[in-house]
Amino acid sequence: MTAPVRGGGPDPGAGRGLGTPAVRHRGFVEVRWRQFRRAPKPVFRAVMSSLSVAIVLGVLFLAYDIALDGGARFPGGDLRLAVLTMYVAVVLLAGMVVTYLVVPLPTRAGTQRATRTPWSLALGLFAAVPIAYLVLVVLHEIVKPLIT
Repeated sequence: MTAPVRGGGPDPGAGRGLGTPAVRHRGFVEVRWRQFRRAPKPVFRAVMSSLSVAIVLGVLFLAYDIALDGGARFPGGDLRLAVLTMYVAVVLLAGMVVTYLVVPLPTRAGTQRATRTPWSLALGLFAAVPIAYLVLVVLHEIVKPLIT
């Protein structure tokens, strides 16, 4: 008689001397931590390129915002909404373009040339959208109150 395994069926190695060890079931948090520590290089590069652009532009936007709150007068008046819109647009565009240039898609075995397709742009966009807004939230809800 074979011993059942975690899927309900019999263990194919039981009783035949194969001695396959049982796979340990990992919890949700452990799986996510493992994925975080071993992120694929293209995903890591896409996130870091978007994050670096978002931090630089976010700090510039924060400086502009603090200057306006302090009473500075710039040509055109208070253009925070326009600057914020440009910030998001530039972060998204830069994230897409940098990801397209830096992160080639995997190639077939034996092919030396890296392929770049619209999916590279999509990966950059999907990485840049949440990063643009998370950087703004951190800068304006955590950093700005500490500075002012």
